[in-house]
Amino acid sequence: MKDNYPKAAARFLRDAERAKWHDDTLWMVRQKRDANARSIPEWEQLRHLASQIKTHTLLRLDHYLEQFADSAAANGITVHWAADAVEHNRLVLEILQSAGVKKLVKSKSMLAEECHLNPYLQAAGIEVVESDLGERILQLAGQPPSHIVMPAIHLTRQAVGKLFEEKLHTDPGNSDPTYLTRAARRHLRQHFLTADAAMTGANFCVADSGDVVVCTNEGNADMGVALAPLHVVSAGIEKVIPDAGALAVYTRLLARSATGQPVTAYTTHHRAPRPGCQMHVILVDNGRTDTLANPEHAQTLKCLRCGACMNTCPAYRHAGGYAYSYLIPGPIGMQLGMSRDPRAHAGDIPACSLCYSCNDACPAKVDLADQTYRWRQQLDSMHLASAPKKLISRVLRLLFTSPKLYENVLRLAPLVNRLPRFLVYNRLNAWGRDREMPPFAGESFTRAWKRGKVKASREKSK
Repeated sequence: MKDNYPKAAARFLRDAERAKWHDDTLWMVRQKRDANARSIPEWEQLRHLASQIKTHTLLRLDHYLEQFADSAAANGITVHWAADAVEHNRLVLEILQSAGVKKLVKSKSMLAEECHLNPYLQAAGIEVVESDLGERILQLAGQPPSHIVMPAIHLTRQAVGKLFEEKLHTDPGNSDPTYLTRAARRHLRQHFLTADAAMTGANFCVADSGDVVVCTNEGNADMGVALAPLHVVSAGIEKVIPDAGALAVYTRLLARSATGQPVTAYTTHHRAPRPGCQMHVILVDNGRTDTLANPEHAQTLKCLRCGACMNTCPAYRHAGGYAYSYLIPGPIGMQLGMSRDPRAHAGDIPACSLCYSCNDACPAKVDLADQTYRWRQQLDSMHLASAPKKLISRVLRLLFTSPKLYENVLRLAPLVNRLPRFLVYNRLNAWGRDREMPPFAGESFTRAWKRGKVKASREKSK
């Protein structure tokens, strides 16, 4: 089991200025989300409807997947099915090789990250170019995304400026965002013009029409698909929705929850291949049906991948995305990682204050905090519970179930205030590593209350 969250969080927090900027930036996005939500009187009704539509669809997932596949095929799209990441990657490679592809431009896809597609294709001799600005920055830096919507949010513009100096030969010391964006645009334009194929994810797959709907702000997905003769779509099976009416609900929620915008700059419907071109859609399971079969965690599949839970989560905002062990961080990533491999990702589960802010922000009303609490209750039975915490729990149980012992401990507790500092702040005191311990009161509340009650009684009798 990986238990690296505290160490990774501590590394991120060493740079106090960057950590504060990260926290402030994400909280600003959360505030923009709230402002947009307040501007819509029916916001909570939309959230409820979005949740109900997802529940309905997941309960009839086989029907809607078959309907989408039939509709898409009738439109001239080739539909493939992948049971897992291995089959997904193999299918992508076969499609690209059959078309003689040497260069692929990709828009942002967390499913491709989940399947580790890029290194697989690169090992087979295919050049893979990320076309989303944040993803391209991370590809040049050799880093994974730290956020599902703003993948390079952990990097300052100064860090991006230095990276572009090295990789794109931009002006030394120039970290102006407009300048860097233009440099990236010039750099990527050549890849768009010379790519043999384009790959996108899918925000939604509309069952009754066969539409693949892709929502972006940069237009990079549209640019790639418009120029390349081959379009490959990689979509998780949970992305299917019934019809355009359901799509209307989700498009009102998605951008407002993700970035605080009324709508994304580009909401593109891919219904059929361009004349003389090919379009392939790969519908991927990769553990999703196992999650669907788990009644305690099936709601995870309602996720729209908007990132609202990350923007509001105090643990994520302060510790950054790389503190988590799963490729998707934050509250939703904790659930996805545990559903995939509890032994590998149980170390992330304590990284939650159970403030329930994620539940409040989720546009599909996924019960993220409740799931985290349920995972915590299951850790011991899975032999993944923290040994020190189990010991502390046993001691506290003994203390709280023995009134006399509890009272005596409280009476002696103020003695700690007089101990030398090294006896209080040491390796055994994890809480005291980063904060001062509050002093113990000289008298317990119970004793003070009883004393006050006796005093009041005596005064009343007079």
